[in-house]
Amino acid sequence: MVKVIVDDVTKIFPPRTIALRDVNLEIKDGEFMVILGPSGSGKTTLLRIIAGLEVPTKGRVMLGDRVVADGERKIFIPPKDRNVGMVFQNWALYPHMKVFDNIAYPLKLKKLPKNEIIKKVKEVAEALGIGHLLDRYPRQLSGGQQQRVALARALVKEPDVLLLDEPFSNLDARIRVSAREFVRAIQRKLKITAIFVTHDQADAYALADRIAIIKDGLLQQVATPVEIYEKPKNLFVAHFIGEPPINLIKGVIEFKEGEGYAIKCGGFTYKLSKELGELVKSKITSPEV
Repeated sequence: MVKVIVDDVTKIFPPRTIALRDVNLEIKDGEFMVILGPSGSGKTTLLRIIAGLEVPTKGRVMLGDRVVADGERKIFIPPKDRNVGMVFQNWALYPHMKVFDNIAYPLKLKKLPKNEIIKKVKEVAEALGIGHLLDRYPRQLSGGQQQRVALARALVKEPDVLLLDEPFSNLDARIRVSAREFVRAIQRKLKITAIFVTHDQADAYALADRIAIIKDGLLQQVATPVEIYEKPKNLFVAHFIGEPPINLIKGVIEFKEGEGYAIKCGGFTYKLSKELGELVKSKITSPEV
């Protein structure tokens, strides 16, 4: 297990597409962090930078005490040397290989002894409930089984960090629920640092120790699920979280001597307590709220 530090990371794709802007994020040792945001927000780009599949334009990434990427100092450790496991959105199983060989592939690349490979593959397969499927091809598996094979392949090399890029998107609703429970249970059992990217807030709330909400390449809020739900940091977070989304009503704050503060919203007026009125007044720069 290691902590992951993303320090002031910016990513610009040519010619001038800014995917990430000055992102700062620390994932604790053994934490399950979910990066949540709409399509095109930069969440997958951030995951790919941590994995080593993209190079940051500016800023650095640390896995434990090791700098694995630094855009300004031109430091870049390739993915194979970062000891991370990654599960992709489409699982990316090799169709011509049986389940055993799919799981064993990272170990074969490391040139481990054959008996050690067999032992490790069987151990992880049994832990994930797919020990009886080792002699099958991916086409002979259900979606949920394929997802477990992809997870087994990521875990078999005992990575320091597990990275998951929307791995449930190809599963139907019923299987998604059990998949969430399964992944969370495995992460807790192994006590591995995990980073999970999704646009689905149900995934985020079911899995996360903390959630990092991102929009247009900017981090909006990093907090526990309860904190985000009860105390959204800005209007985007407040509107993005929750199903159905909250209603937004524009109004004008007024003060009347003897009555205190109130917000006038079209056909009705909402009176504020003295404390809340003073707080609102101190935070706004215009009478319109």
